[in-house]
Amino acid sequence: MQPPSRPLLAAAVQFESLPADKEANFRKIEAFSAQAAARGVRLVVFPECCITGYWFIRKLSLEQLAALAEPIPSGPSTQRLIALARRHGITIGAGLVEAAGGGVFHNSYVVALPDGTLHRHRKLHSFEHEAIRPGTDLTIFDLPDGFRAGVLICYDCNIVENVRLNALRGVDVLLAPHQTGAVRSRNPHLMGLIDRKVWDRRHEDPAAIERELRGDKGRGWLMRWLPSRAHDNGLFLIFSNGIGVDDDEIRTGNAMILDPYGRILMETSAAADDMVVAELDPRLLEQATGRMWIQARRPELYVPLTQRTGQERDTRQIKFEQ
Repeated sequence: MQPPSRPLLAAAVQFESLPADKEANFRKIEAFSAQAAARGVRLVVFPECCITGYWFIRKLSLEQLAALAEPIPSGPSTQRLIALARRHGITIGAGLVEAAGGGVFHNSYVVALPDGTLHRHRKLHSFEHEAIRPGTDLTIFDLPDGFRAGVLICYDCNIVENVRLNALRGVDVLLAPHQTGAVRSRNPHLMGLIDRKVWDRRHEDPAAIERELRGDKGRGWLMRWLPSRAHDNGLFLIFSNGIGVDDDEIRTGNAMILDPYGRILMETSAAADDMVVAELDPRLLEQATGRMWIQARRPELYVPLTQRTGQERDTRQIKFEQ
């Protein structure tokens, strides 16, 4: 597959979503989209569940979840996203809770292209609510600028096979919307909570919150694995994330764009809503290390990867035991 011929200007956005306040959250999406379009950006990636809000979902009754969720593509938020992409002539991705019918819900991500085309990814490793079901399919499509794109939501990116499958299907740029960082854990080597008081005093003591956002609860944790997803698979990676208060946790932001060598093209450590913009140069794709390694694969050795070992467990069970 030939790499795209022209660079793509892309943006990763971090912002603090309000729980169940779709109108307030959409005002932020619209404002950042307008800023991006004015700068010549062609692709804008917003966080996971940024339209509906995220971590409070786990506390909702089934009736409350049903009231929050919307069908895709007929729901008002999806239609509003389509109209926004058309208005600015750019591709926009954002997340919400999807009502799939029959009492089934998904943590979904909608990518609206400027011609009205719509792509939906259902999170493969969902855990946010017992009624939210995992998706079953990869989501891969062509952008109008010649790049082949894939979507993996948060925990999806933790599973290396998911990213490799995207690469094997020709993905040039991975859209990676998240709500992560400073996650509660019993594991002393894995993140941990940020004190709400540190966030609330971020203007009086910016050094304290910066230490947390850039430390092992935020950027430090991301740097253990995120660059390898881009490098080992030879693709650009656009990491968007929540920032600030998310129910009883503090999201760490760190929105960034990585190149196919795992290098950070642009990032932010702001303790605030923010957007980073970078040019994706397609010349970096063809001889990226990960793409050469993929050519050296020996698939006949990997048959056990498709077979169950008995160690497999439900993502929700694993998540809430951490």
